[in-house]
Amino acid sequence: MTAALRGLAGGLILLLGWEAAVRLFAIPPWILPAPSGILATTWTARAGLLPAAGMTLAEATGGYAIGAVLGILLAILLSQAAMLRRVLLPVVVIINSVPVAAYAPLALLWFGTGATSKVIMVAFIVGFTVFLNALDGLTRVDPAGIALLRSFGAGRLSILWRLRLPSALPAIAVGLRVSTVRAMIVAIVTEMLGSQLGLGWTIFEAVLQIDFLRVWAAILVASVMSLAFFGAITLLERRVVFWK
Repeated sequence: MTAALRGLAGGLILLLGWEAAVRLFAIPPWILPAPSGILATTWTARAGLLPAAGMTLAEATGGYAIGAVLGILLAILLSQAAMLRRVLLPVVVIINSVPVAAYAPLALLWFGTGATSKVIMVAFIVGFTVFLNALDGLTRVDPAGIALLRSFGAGRLSILWRLRLPSALPAIAVGLRVSTVRAMIVAIVTEMLGSQLGLGWTIFEAVLQIDFLRVWAAILVASVMSLAFFGAITLLERRVVFWK
């Protein structure tokens, strides 16, 4: 049995156990609704959920692309400047350790409650994640390989292109894969704090209306999108970093 089939089987067992437990113990929906109820609500509320999901996905993927590119470029720059790296790396680590919820109000204040603030927040968080992984891969290069290329007259750019970047691809791929989930989380959290569109706003609005089934329906849609995004990047990683 492949890993995908095992995961599918495990998910089905979990859902069946969940459904049985809710029915057997008569758990009220405001504590834990049954999966069948969540699926039914997702279908009946699809007219509102689909546009919200599209908005959140656009914000997450747009910010992800911007953050990934900027993170890799910054990592390349600092991998070539040891002094600058020693100065800036601790600052980056400190900034990256602060929870998303602390930055989101500032983004909303500066850029408004539209999609721009969400894209910027996603790019900000994804950029730091990709940057740290890429920098680690670019700087963890076998010194013997560098010495060998230098013995053939290779310059800094040639070493970067021929050795550092290929060696860093697995680390960059990990950063890109991990960032898919972070991108969705950041987009949804920022929507909750200030928006009238997207899955984050849908969840927040449903909580205010005490509509717990719609909360879970929005969570289900967000989970499916996150899983699909993660799977797409994982598939791309397997094709690009084929030797891993």
